[in-house]
Amino acid sequence: MIRGEEEKLPPSAKFVLKVLAEKRVVKFKELQDETGLPTRTLRYALRVLKNRGLIKVLPCLEDARERIYSLQDECYKLE
Repeated sequence: MIRGEEEKLPPSAKFVLKVLAEKRVVKFKELQDETGLPTRTLRYALRVLKNRGLIKVLPCLEDARERIYSLQDECYKLE
């Protein structure tokens, strides 16, 4: 990611990016537990990151109601 682009992100989105970089692939609940962010704030951060093309969002094959989040260049396999 370009440094200037990262500086324009809200703090919550930067925090989520950091967690995704460490965890690689996570579900929403895992992100919520890891970050401690309120649901609305986390959803906003994920929307900003998705709109900028920084993360991928896929349906979870185990539960179609859930989503899996990863950095744009990561694989989708959960450990």
